[in-house]
Amino acid sequence: MQKSLRTPRQILLQSLLVEARKAKRLTQAELAETLNKPQSFVAKYENGERRIDVVEFVDITAALGVSAADLLARIEPAIAQPRQVGD
Repeated sequence: MQKSLRTPRQILLQSLLVEARKAKRLTQAELAETLNKPQSFVAKYENGERRIDVVEFVDITAALGVSAADLLARIEPAIAQPRQVGD
């Protein structure tokens, strides 16, 4: 399993979180304030400089007013890849 910040699923997650933030018309700074984090926290996960853990993910989706499950469901099809012989 690849653990890079640049996997297709990680990039998709980043773009979905950016899309959700922009749909709420929030700046990175406004979202960060809601999360009680510095603006750089939001910038770094949106730009792919850091990964977020599951608790951070749930907090972010709650602050954005979006369903964590719905967002994950949009990533799930990217997981369904046939396994290669020898995997």
